[in-house]
Amino acid sequence: MSLLESITGPAAVKALTPEQLPQLAGEIRQFLIHSVSKTGGHLGPNLGVVELTIAVHRVFDSPDDAIVFDTGHQSYVHKVLTGRQDFSGLRARGGLSGYPSRSESEHDIVENSHASTSLSWAHGIARARRLQGETGRHTVAVIGDGALTGGMAWEALNNIAADKQLPLILIVNDNERSYAPTIGGMADHLATLRTTQGYEHFLEWGKTTLRKTPRVGGPVERALHGVKKGIKDIVAPQGLFEDLGLKYVGPIDGHDPVALEAALQRAKAFGGPVIVHVLTKKGRGYEPARRDEADRFHAVGVINPETGLPFEIAGRSWTEEFADEMVDLGAERSDVVGVTAAMTIPVGLGPFGTTYPERLIDVGIAEQHAVTMAAGLAFAGLHPVVAVYATFLNRAFDQLLMDAALHKAGITLVLDRAGITGPDGASHHGMWDMTICGAIPGLRLNAPRDGATVRRALREAVDVADAPTVIRFPKGTVGDPLEPVRTVDDLDIMADHTDGGETDLLLVAVGSMVPTAITVAEKLAAEGVRCCVVDPRWVIPVSDSLVSLAASAQRVAVIEDNLVIGGIGSQVETALRAAGHDVPVRCFGIPRGFHDHASRDQVLDLIGLTPEAIAAALT
Repeated sequence: MSLLESITGPAAVKALTPEQLPQLAGEIRQFLIHSVSKTGGHLGPNLGVVELTIAVHRVFDSPDDAIVFDTGHQSYVHKVLTGRQDFSGLRARGGLSGYPSRSESEHDIVENSHASTSLSWAHGIARARRLQGETGRHTVAVIGDGALTGGMAWEALNNIAADKQLPLILIVNDNERSYAPTIGGMADHLATLRTTQGYEHFLEWGKTTLRKTPRVGGPVERALHGVKKGIKDIVAPQGLFEDLGLKYVGPIDGHDPVALEAALQRAKAFGGPVIVHVLTKKGRGYEPARRDEADRFHAVGVINPETGLPFEIAGRSWTEEFADEMVDLGAERSDVVGVTAAMTIPVGLGPFGTTYPERLIDVGIAEQHAVTMAAGLAFAGLHPVVAVYATFLNRAFDQLLMDAALHKAGITLVLDRAGITGPDGASHHGMWDMTICGAIPGLRLNAPRDGATVRRALREAVDVADAPTVIRFPKGTVGDPLEPVRTVDDLDIMADHTDGGETDLLLVAVGSMVPTAITVAEKLAAEGVRCCVVDPRWVIPVSDSLVSLAASAQRVAVIEDNLVIGGIGSQVETALRAAGHDVPVRCFGIPRGFHDHASRDQVLDLIGLTPEAIAAALT
């Protein structure tokens, strides 16, 4: 029986001897490589936090002590140590979530996989427990150096530092990366701390040497302590944290179990907020991950565990279509710049950055700053293209509304992973963006249906200089080009089963739902329904052309992979009523709720957003 098989919970981890810990760490890494290679998931981050997670569970008492993981994609080891070792259904319907999940375990607290939130969560938990007299319970936040680039983390630090008796341990998991290498002033500061441990060595040398010096040794040692702040600033600049009033411990080798436990025990005993700075290696123990300069196997699909290579090569993605067009645009227009929030490679700005490095700006995990800074770039004469995942637009709503739209800033937001994304679950479905954008005056939003219309949309968007524009497309492989049967004004007619007569049903298809709408139309036409499919492409605001076309139909149905409440269907209905038309409108979209992880097709089936379900509802 392996050590790992004996681990049924934190108590079993505590029962191990220090000599057994390297064996357990090795077994966990092999388990992760073997399991995640079959299902896909976040491999690199978890390989890097094995010893750290073991130490946390040996020093603290989960769930009595609260352990909060920032982002949560590094929580696989935590799952293993808290009795969840069936990874066969990881990120699949009915299997383990790829993030902490309260429904899975009492040891999981924060399910939201948006970064930079853990310190605020931990601060609130620690304050509440103290107010209720639970002074013996500790709260631990594990946050990566990448997440420390987010402004919310620093808002929390500002408040935490003011409470000197709060039993709160903040573990900075410093692997020099978020997805890719961490950038910015905070990254530079942590890099200095990584390479400068001189203060601790100097102070220890001083104590040892001066204690051996008769008469003057003691007074000089006390004087040395009196000026330690100045020495720290010179020899080891952790003053950024200590100036805030936070005790700093580190940097600690994140792969040394003994050193980790000793540091965490000191932090636990301190009696106030402590930052424990831990150095780890993303992808540790798996050579293919360590060789991956892009993101150290941050997230992988199904791979060969021996080589790290995918078994199947996916087709061309929506992201690649955007990436190639950005490079072409960059050659034609020197005013086009790329902006991203720590996701250069995932959102497709890597090739643009390689070709035009001075025109790519990575702001770190700071979507709010990215949008407002983009407004500033536009004011100064550039056209920024801000590329983020659709789910992360939620974080920058106020900036898009008040800084970009109010000021008529000519910026373009490109939202990758829009709609139902599947295995990453509730926090990653990009299902809110069109509802959010529909509330913003002046904003224009395009939902491309294929690769060609991604390219076309980007060129049209960067030509808009007096308002924000948005382009959204889904995750995954892009299908074959879909040509319209004809064009009416600015509308693409994708299918027409009216035989030149009246339209019984107009199907308004939004973006990636165009193929679904075409299939629905075929099914209904077989039942004798005279129907027509239109792709407006620019769906916000609803165009006069679409209103006129919809007004000529007996009824209208809108199909979109966005929240049905406040989505494009709602806006089409509102526009029709405003124009004095009472044509019935049926809206098909994503129902309000938080939808669990499963494949994209499974989620669409569950919510009734399939050709069969829609056709049945319209018959």
